[in-house]
Amino acid sequence: MSLNQLEMFELPNPCVGVCESGPRGYCRGCLRSRDERFQWYEKPEAERANILKLIAGRQKRRELFLRQQAQLEKDEQEGRTEPKQNQLDLL
Repeated sequence: MSLNQLEMFELPNPCVGVCESGPRGYCRGCLRSRDERFQWYEKPEAERANILKLIAGRQKRRELFLRQQAQLEKDEQEGRTEPKQNQLDLL
């Protein structure tokens, strides 16, 4: 989005109503940091747009991690690997 486009459209607040911080400080619902959540409306539109891009990257990494965890669990159930500690709380 160019700056001209940012001025035309209000950027949505990415909150999904699941407000719980994980161990790394990111909200488990919207994947924003504490500062990104609490200061959302005070931040300039360009910074909000950047936060939305960061969230998209975080979502992709979380989805990849969850797919990898699911595959590990499937492999464990089928006896193909040694059991691993579940690390879902790292998100």
